[in-house]
Amino acid sequence: MAATAVFEKVVVFGVGLIGGSFALALKESGQVAEVVGFGRTLGSLTQALELGIVDRAGFNVGQEVSNADLVLIATPVGTTPEIMARIAPCLGPQTVVTDAGSTKEDVVAAARSHFGERLGQFVPAHPIAGAENSGALAARADLYRGKQVVLTPLPESTPQSIARARAAWECCGGLIRELSPAEHDRVFAAVSHLPHLLSFALVHELARRDNRDLLFAFAASGFRDFTRIAASHPEMWRDICLANRTALLDELDRYRAQLDEMRAALQSGDGERLEASFDIARTARRAWGEGGGRS
Repeated sequence: MAATAVFEKVVVFGVGLIGGSFALALKESGQVAEVVGFGRTLGSLTQALELGIVDRAGFNVGQEVSNADLVLIATPVGTTPEIMARIAPCLGPQTVVTDAGSTKEDVVAAARSHFGERLGQFVPAHPIAGAENSGALAARADLYRGKQVVLTPLPESTPQSIARARAAWECCGGLIRELSPAEHDRVFAAVSHLPHLLSFALVHELARRDNRDLLFAFAASGFRDFTRIAASHPEMWRDICLANRTALLDELDRYRAQLDEMRAALQSGDGERLEASFDIARTARRAWGEGGGRS
């Protein structure tokens, strides 16, 4: 630990992949003196302690939050309002709250409902990093290194709060970007939430077939790459899809229209039309990959 850590005390709600990796990254950077963890089960907290993710397990929210420099909410977005309601009466004047939710407008609405005069101490965030595995065992210190972290500050967020949240994510190795909450949700409905929905849908449809064992026996790298994210946490993605359902429904309708176009081309035997679509897609995908994108 550095002689003068940026954060004396950080409280993390949710000590799995996202929250656990945040804690490990701060510890590795030497910029936190103590990390206190809250989890939904004693088992998850015990595991986080054994793995050195947190220094102490938290049991009294008021006691731990009141003198914390930073609080991270890293639980499924459906539980965020409940956590905000619990911590709001306990926030010290110096405590900054950030989150790691994949949706932002619902999180902002919850913050407005619960934080009141403390709203300026909240800085929403979304680290663009993750894995199909979850839980404390999946946490790693380098998860956010070199990855984008989107901050969506509110008009009420104080400059000091924004600076502290930015510093925390930068200590984790994140590259900071800023969007409005609404813009964030539209963007990620297209490039994250829709792909997950499609991946889950394909695997679900195949899993219901009588010959599913035969199908999966012959599935190779293309199927593996396309469906990797279908191994993600079901509860988390249920909450994300519901929280961002307006933007996601719009993206789903756009995708269905694209599928209808391809179906029409197939039905009519229009190979030229199919190839033109494939060529546009290939060019865009290669440009994205060469620009540093990760599949």
